[in-house]
Formats: sequence, structure tokens, C-alpha cells
Amino acid sequence: MPVVRDLRVLLHLRDFRHLLAVRLLSQAADGVYQVALATHVVFSPEKQTSPAAIASAMAVLLLPYSLLGPFAGVLLDRFSRRQVLLYGNLMRAALATGTALLVVVHVPDWLFYASALSVTAVNRFVLAGLSAALPRVVDSPERLVMANSLSPTAGTLAATAGGGLAFAVRLAGSDSATTDAGVVLLGAALYLCAGLCALRMPIGLLGPDAAVSRTRLRTALTLTLRGLAAGLRHLAERRLAAGALAAMTLMRFCYGALTVTLLMLCRYAWADNEAEGLALLGYAVAASGAGFLTAALITPWAVSRLGRLGWMTFCAAAAAVLEPALGLPFAPAPMLVAAFILGIITQSAKITTDTVIQSSVDDAFRGRIFSLYDVAFNVAFVGAAAVAALMLPPDGRSSVLILTIAVIYAAIAAAMAAFRRR
Repeated sequence: MPVVRDLRVLLHLRDFRHLLAVRLLSQAADGVYQVALATHVVFSPEKQTSPAAIASAMAVLLLPYSLLGPFAGVLLDRFSRRQVLLYGNLMRAALATGTALLVVVHVPDWLFYASALSVTAVNRFVLAGLSAALPRVVDSPERLVMANSLSPTAGTLAATAGGGLAFAVRLAGSDSATTDAGVVLLGAALYLCAGLCALRMPIGLLGPDAAVSRTRLRTALTLTLRGLAAGLRHLAERRLAAGALAAMTLMRFCYGALTVTLLMLCRYAWADNEAEGLALLGYAVAASGAGFLTAALITPWAVSRLGRLGWMTFCAAAAAVLEPALGLPFAPAPMLVAAFILGIITQSAKITTDTVIQSSVDDAFRGRIFSLYDVAFNVAFVGAAAVAALMLPPDGRSSVLILTIAVIYAAIAAAMAAFRRR
């Protein structure tokens, strides 16, 4: 297979192997930590989980990525990237250990969320450092293209594997705070390993170059804000990209609201105990992940036949029909099918939107617009969780929410169809 052959070529590069090892360990730890946080909030026996608590957890997991993302590069370029990977992971190991202690001693929720927020905030800088360092460990532009394709994919798979490991440990243990703390400590141990793995690379290997002059920090931050504003103005002039981004943001909102619904159903409606509910959630996550993988396989074929806007229109229309048909029974089997189908639909729309933005905006603005895209993508998910918190009953059965989401999908399909005709 070409992917296997490309990976074999890259793995002959020693420095690439070391950087990849840091990425795999770091993102596996992310998967463990995020699942540990989610399961503690939703499935701990001593907690009466509410949609509001789920919305708070999602805000902790996602908002640092969005709010810090545009500024991460400004700060990152002022320090050794190898040291960022080292101390960032060591800091997360220490902070995650503190989170585990807070789980055991039953502190107020705000203190627990503050600790979790600190871990995920540092994560933004580590991921940016991994991406920025990649050109320093490959030896040609052709291999850099391969590395940019394979490294993030490998990291995503590592995060998925870490999440699966956390699910397995949680299910194997007792339903107690001690088990939750043990899963968090597993994530802390992986963060520690990632930090120590960074020591295998020389300090100066990953850059940035010391000879490059740097503007003052305040000036750099101001320029970043002005750049984002310029990117927003440029996006407003590119109607195709703006329309695709707006549609994707709304579809992400729908997916977020359904995620909270599914969590509440697994916790209260479908299971007699926390372990059974957690197992059902694991199946749903696996089904959605399979949908994401399927989307990556079928989207190029679908776009070649329907066009980019045509494929997005089809996805939104299919969701408008299938989401209420599968969701309104509020039964596990149809909901698992819905998780798979909506995984395909949401990821297909994202892949298509990425392509539209890459091909429709000027290269000089592309990075800034993707930063705005990242903000919109994650804020929509968190906003959906907040709306769901207001609409959902304790058991997660809300026909009003299901039908509202179907109407949003239908509106997206109608708007995209009209936009395509124009």
C-alpha cells in the first residue's frame, strides 16, 4: 500500500521517528485524559449528571483549542520547540496528577474544571509545537508533504487508542472515584513518557532559528488580532468559502447537540448501572469513529460525481431525513446507526469545507481563515452543548430537540442548494 510505503520511508529518518514518538505518546495521553474527564463527569455514581455539567466539560475540553489557537504560534516562536515539548508534557503530567488527586478528595466542581482546563490549555502549545517542528526533521519538500499527511493521522489514531484504553480500564475497575483517578494517572504517566521522549532530540534541532529577529510580544499579539480581522474581511469577499464554513458550523452545532443527547441517554435511559451505560457510550463512539473513517474513503468519490456543494447539500438533506427517523424512537440500536451515519455526514462536510477553503481563498490569508474556522468549529460544538443543557430533560429524551436539529439540517440543505444554483 502507498501509505505503508511512505511511512516506511519516513521512519528511516531518526529525528522524524523521535518527533513522531513524542506525538503518539502525547496524543494517546490526550485521549486517555479526555475520556477520563468525560466519564468522571457523566458516569460517576456519586454524581447526578446534568446536561449543564456535560456542557461545562465540553467547554473545558474544546475552548482552549479555539481561544488560544491563533496566538499559540506567536508565543511558540519565541522559545525552543524542543523545550516546549519537554516542559509542556512534564507540566501536563504534573497538572493531570493534581486532577487525579482532586477526583479522589471530592473538591467543588469549579476547582476540578479549573485543573482540567489548565491541562487542555497547555495542549494547544504542544500540538502547535509538533506541527511547527515537522519541517526540521524531514529532508525534502516531497517528504514533508508525506509527513504532514501521515503524522496528524497517526496522532489521531493514537488519541483514539488512548481513549479506548481509558474506556477499557474504566470498565474493568469499580465504579468509584479511585478508578477515575487511576485513569487520569494513566494519562499523566503517558504525558511524562512523552516529555522524556523529547530529551532524545538536541535542544536546537527543532528551532526556531536564533538568528531570526523577533518583534516585541505586544506588537506580535496586536498584529495577530489585526491579521484575524483581515482574514475575516477576506472571507466575506469569498462567498463560496464563507457559505461552506457557515454550513459546516451549523452542522457541527447539530452534531454537538446530538452528542449531549446521546450521553444523557446512555447515562439514564438505556442502562441500569453506570458500567452498562459506559459500555453503550463506547459502542456509540466506535460507531461514530467508523463513520469518520468511511467519510474519508467515500468523499473523494462523491465529490467527483456531485460536486463539492452538491455533496454537502446531499449530506445535510440526508441528515434532515434520517436524524428524526432514527432518533425519535430513543432506542439504542437506531441511535448507534445514527451515530455511524452522522459521523459520515459531519466528517464528509468537514473534508469538503476544508477543500473549498483551501481552493477558494488566497494563500496569504489561508492560515488566518483556518484559525477562524477552528474557532467556529469548536465554539459551535460548545454552544450546542449549552443549548442542549437548556432543552434536555434529565433522561435525554427530547423530541423537540431532535425535531429542531432536523429543521436546521433541512435549512442547511435548502440554503446550499440555492447557493449552488446561483
